[in-house]
Amino acid sequence: MTVFEDESGRSRETTGAGSTSWIGSPHPAVVADRDGGVVEFNAAAADLFPRMRVGTWLDEVVPGWLADAHRRLARTPVAAATARAGPAPLRGSHDGRLLRAHPTESGHGDVAWWLVDDSDLTAAQDALRTERERHAILAEASTQLLASLNPDRCLEKAALLAADHLGDAALVISPPVRNRHAVVTAMAGGFERTQVTLDPAVVPGLAEALQGFPPVPARWIDPAELPSWAVPENFGGPPGSVAITSLPGHGVPAGALILLRRGGRRAFDASEELFARLFAARAGAALSAARLYAEQARITRALIAELLPPRLHHVDGVDFAGGYRTSQDTERIGGDFYDVHPGTEDGRETLAVLGDVCGKGLDAAVLTGRIRSTVHALLPLAGDHGNVLRLLNGALLTARHTRFATLVLASVLRTGGRVRLRLTSAGHPRPLVLRATGEVEEADTGGTLVGALPVVTSRSATVDLSPGETCLLYTDGITEARGGPLGSAMFGEDRLRSALAECVGLPAEAVVERVQMIAGDWVGRGPHDDMAVVAITAPHTTHLSAVNGHTRGRYTA
Repeated sequence: MTVFEDESGRSRETTGAGSTSWIGSPHPAVVADRDGGVVEFNAAAADLFPRMRVGTWLDEVVPGWLADAHRRLARTPVAAATARAGPAPLRGSHDGRLLRAHPTESGHGDVAWWLVDDSDLTAAQDALRTERERHAILAEASTQLLASLNPDRCLEKAALLAADHLGDAALVISPPVRNRHAVVTAMAGGFERTQVTLDPAVVPGLAEALQGFPPVPARWIDPAELPSWAVPENFGGPPGSVAITSLPGHGVPAGALILLRRGGRRAFDASEELFARLFAARAGAALSAARLYAEQARITRALIAELLPPRLHHVDGVDFAGGYRTSQDTERIGGDFYDVHPGTEDGRETLAVLGDVCGKGLDAAVLTGRIRSTVHALLPLAGDHGNVLRLLNGALLTARHTRFATLVLASVLRTGGRVRLRLTSAGHPRPLVLRATGEVEEADTGGTLVGALPVVTSRSATVDLSPGETCLLYTDGITEARGGPLGSAMFGEDRLRSALAECVGLPAEAVVERVQMIAGDWVGRGPHDDMAVVAITAPHTTHLSAVNGHTRGRYTA
């Protein structure tokens, strides 16, 4: 046993150091007795605690947290027993380092403290935790931004996410439209949308961001230079730091993102600016996708509007009605079509056209649009069905597709109380005529399909309708529909005739609804082709009225 006297004159006894195998350890190690006196230490501990000497008191040379831990451990039996069993390490800081201290009790009162520098490990763990959090934020952003293909909703969501995770407030600025920028300002879960006429050059880095250039470092941007529109009214004072980055789009920038941080908080660092760019890349891609989808949807709506079958009504004293069902319930257009073209002059026939293009879906619908446009251009020649079919056949043969079509032309003219029809079928099912007696007749017309052969032939038939009688034009999607009790039987022409015979005296619209309902019930949920049907009915009664100075017939059923 050795007696030491410290610098203050206090004397105490210490035991020998024992084994010295740990002296060369790269980790600091200190042995202290029960009273807190330093018994022994290695070179690494001397480097860490320059004032340490054998015989000095521990609380004079090590951080307070370590001295306090030793005092509790050395003087408390339970704590000493815990130290022998291997307690959890302590953590504390010293001289800018984060230390992890492991105590080991010798059994006779001395405690050895092993110190491990955890600064790098803790920094790595913090960095890993930060990256995981940022990865989760980016995943959430991708999910939420892509959940809506509405450009306005996407702008709002981008601003809200940026305000929640990247700064105290965020502004998402869209490219200009007629010299005005859409600006969404988000803060604390709320947002505001405005239209601003702004000069991007006023905000450092904004003009470059809107053009897609790399961002200006945040340290180069003076928050005091921000215009009033760039700082929310309830922000609580001028911002202390500003970061601006571009929103990359598909080929062209999708806008710019401005992040604001309140004064008194640390400024945006390089890591946060990089994270903002990663977020902006996802937001820009989502915004571009939403805008592209919106533009395509607008174009699609315009094109579909031209391809959809028209709503039929009374034309020149004759009752017209039509019904259409595509092969897929999710589609709006297909390969069947119909049109009614009123006569441009008094006494001129109305031309009704119903056709069926080979195939279904969008490709077939494109050809129906071509046929309908061609027939419309040939209206001045509509008095000669054979000539119309010949010219239409030539137009289809010169196209780049290999599809063909069948159709039926019906020129309709009311004379007195009767309606006369000239019917011409080009490879199409023959029209059916429902008489007032309930008898169903088949029009004697036929011909070759169009768009397949160099020459098209046809034979026309003339049919007269008395008041209440109907002529039904239909596509083979009706008669060839498979269903029924076993799910495989064809609907067939006989069932169509029976269904039509039940429609005696009904107006054209009711006839169409009846035929569609029965055919639809027959196929159920099974697959089927496009179905189209047009009813032409001679009304029962006539009421005369003056329209634009001319006396015209208004007919009601």
